[in-house]
Amino acid sequence: MSDPYAFRPAVHEQRIDGFGRVRILPLDVAADAPLLHRWVSEERAVFWGMNGLTERQVAEIYAHMDTLQTHHAFLVVKDGTPAALLQTYEPEADRVGECYPVRPGDIGLHLLIAPPENGAARPGWTGVLTTAMTTYVFRVLGRRRVVVDPDVANEKAIARFLRQGFTAGPVVVLPEVDLPDVYLPEKKAQLAFLTHEVAFSR
Repeated sequence: MSDPYAFRPAVHEQRIDGFGRVRILPLDVAADAPLLHRWVSEERAVFWGMNGLTERQVAEIYAHMDTLQTHHAFLVVKDGTPAALLQTYEPEADRVGECYPVRPGDIGLHLLIAPPENGAARPGWTGVLTTAMTTYVFRVLGRRRVVVDPDVANEKAIARFLRQGFTAGPVVVLPEVDLPDVYLPEKKAQLAFLTHEVAFSR
């Protein structure tokens, strides 16, 4: 089967033994909005905060993000099939930067894994994709530490990050953001951190 994403340039490409080829592509809002809208509308994506939004609203959020120098969105593709939505951001330009002492070389990461086809189990899928993404931020972008801020109620995500070598940080309250182009409600989050050294010692 041909790869419908083959023509799109990748910021990172990695072939992983026993898994396949993972490519990280800058988000194309017009092309990717219908897919993302399906993903973020599912109950499983409730912590992503976009349940109930229209496709147009989702597209507007990512079109706004595309104008920023500090926040970036990517479509992660495995062997030509969409596998995840990745967002990276500069912590000092984000509300999380108000909640912990940001270090030089830090980068924030949000990750939404694509739903499984036909509900099939995918053991190890998330871990391998996370490894590819952290390889991108550490080795391509040259960062020293990743910070994530899952909702404290999102126990699955927190456990998944800890299995990947992240160290739990403090529980914090991310302040509400109410701007013309974006609204984010207050969020109680579990911070967790992964350093370059730990990521590549596993």
